Amino acid sequence: MATFTIVAGARPNFMKIAPIIHQFIKKQQDRIPVKFRLVHTGQHYDKKMSGDFFEQLNIPDPHANLGGGGGTQAEQTAAIMIAFEKELLENRPDLVLVVGDVTSTLACSITAKKLQIDVAHVEGGIRSGDLTMPEEINRMVTDSITDHFFTTSEIANANLRKGGFAEEKIHFVGNTMIDTLMAQMPRFRKPEGEVFDKLVSGQYFVLTMHRPANVDQEHTLKAMIDAILEGVEGFPIIFPVHPRTANNLQSLGIDAPNLYMSDPLGYLEFNYLVKKAKGVITDSGGITEEASVMNVPCITLRDNTERAETIHLGTNELVGTDPAKLKPYLEKIMNGEWKQYQGIPLWDGKAAERIVDILINAYPAD
Repeated sequence: MATFTIVAGARPNFMKIAPIIHQFIKKQQDRIPVKFRLVHTGQHYDKKMSGDFFEQLNIPDPHANLGGGGGTQAEQTAAIMIAFEKELLENRPDLVLVVGDVTSTLACSITAKKLQIDVAHVEGGIRSGDLTMPEEINRMVTDSITDHFFTTSEIANANLRKGGFAEEKIHFVGNTMIDTLMAQMPRFRKPEGEVFDKLVSGQYFVLTMHRPANVDQEHTLKAMIDAILEGVEGFPIIFPVHPRTANNLQSLGIDAPNLYMSDPLGYLEFNYLVKKAKGVITDSGGITEEASVMNVPCITLRDNTERAETIHLGTNELVGTDPAKLKPYLEKIMNGEWKQYQGIPLWDGKAAERIVDILINAYPAD
């Protein structure tokens, strides 16, 4: 019987693995001889950043939790690799499946390959070209030792071909995050709280920031928030605060009646807000994908993106990290002049089905 180990560790991973797990369970129910093992590395160990996602996305409890959270990136990588090596020696699979570009992705792919276990990378081939981003290093290293690339776009396919990877390793399947989005959309629910009760559909903004270029320097963070407050003309801004950002916000003393900061929200609650927002302002790649498919205007506070298809065919615009450049983009949203979603190929809710079919064919039961 073919056996697959699926790795997840950080919040963005859970939306990507959920539909894959659901497809494996469906195959088992159809009496197809396949076995999977879910390993949570523990990279995000806060309940709001991890536990709620398992409950809301109907992901079964992991077979193992490696407890690799906390510490520097090097400490976290080392802790995950040590624990994952032990896991693989005790439960050796035919293939390890990693998703995205977080520390867990890098650590577990290296560990698997050193034990001569095949690796599949969901979201293989995406590139920002920015080596100051830890995620870019994670992507490049993971892809350099990957056996099967499951890609989200033709842009990713072209990146891999340019890197000299064999065509038979590249599987253009679509985007599992969009599988989750489409499956869960009917279950979106309004967050609890007086602030959320007062929101009017299409009359507020959603803001997220967590990248070092935006939040690590207090004066930079303050300048960006001031520019956002000026540009939204008094419309409410809902700002679920990433733990990384919360520490730096405490000393800024920003006091605006239309800026509402909250704890991180669950998947169903956050995307409820995004779907009904006038616009989204973010430095997260994944949110640009979700906002595009929901046809919500999206401003990205970064100088580059690994998800260029959200700009070419989606509702995303790359603004940069200079607060002075923000105003004209916000004016376009305020004036109702934003571009519409054009449709991205294979972002149809069936990516996980394609992935699992390919894996079962590649690793048939004995």
